[in-house]
Amino acid sequence: MFPTKYRRRNTVAFTVLAYFTFFAGVAMFSIGLYNADNLQLNEKGYYIAVMILVAVGAILTQKVTRDNAEDDDILAEQERLLNNSRGPISSKES
Repeated sequence: MFPTKYRRRNTVAFTVLAYFTFFAGVAMFSIGLYNADNLQLNEKGYYIAVMILVAVGAILTQKVTRDNAEDDDILAEQERLLNNSRGPISSKES
């Protein structure tokens, strides 16, 4: 009778993890820059790894934000269609 209910693509845990990854990467990079006097080879590797973490965090954060916004629109549209298909409630049903 009714189409299957649409569910969100991202769980709350995935959303939190995406934001945490981005902010942790930025924080680690900032701490590393603050403590860097002269860079040795192992420190350069650290900066490369942190920049990769920041890039992945930024991509994940963008994806999660976009998906959540699209899911909100789809769920609102589905709710609107479901409410319209029910029709007005008559006094006999009350």
